[in-house]
Amino acid sequence: MKSNTRISRVNDEILKEVSQIIRGELKDPRIGAMTSVVRVETTSDLKYCKVHISVLGNDEEKDSVMKGLKNGAGFIRRLIAQRVNLRITPEFTFKLDESAEYAIHMDQLINKISKDLKEKEANEGKE
Repeated sequence: MKSNTRISRVNDEILKEVSQIIRGELKDPRIGAMTSVVRVETTSDLKYCKVHISVLGNDEEKDSVMKGLKNGAGFIRRLIAQRVNLRITPEFTFKLDESAEYAIHMDQLINKISKDLKEKEANEGKE
């Protein structure tokens, strides 16, 4: 139980620092302003860390951002080593998280269905 609490605190700290690094210190032009860190999963031995990234844009922009992050992984790791007091600094892998876009798509579908139902009820009331 104690290790789970520790890992969750480490995840929170890494998420905060990686977000700050991507937002302000990474100078790669491929990484746009609409890039955000959704969540971080660190292994219990702190050797590896998956960083889930959300990118708003088309597929080409997403690929470009992921390539930029992959190239900047060493730089990000070095900055995390300086800022977060860990014995071992994990290796970062970046995964594209499309849950935000899926939620937007589902919201649009629900709105369309409710609009269609309202129009159908209005047409039935006129007859």
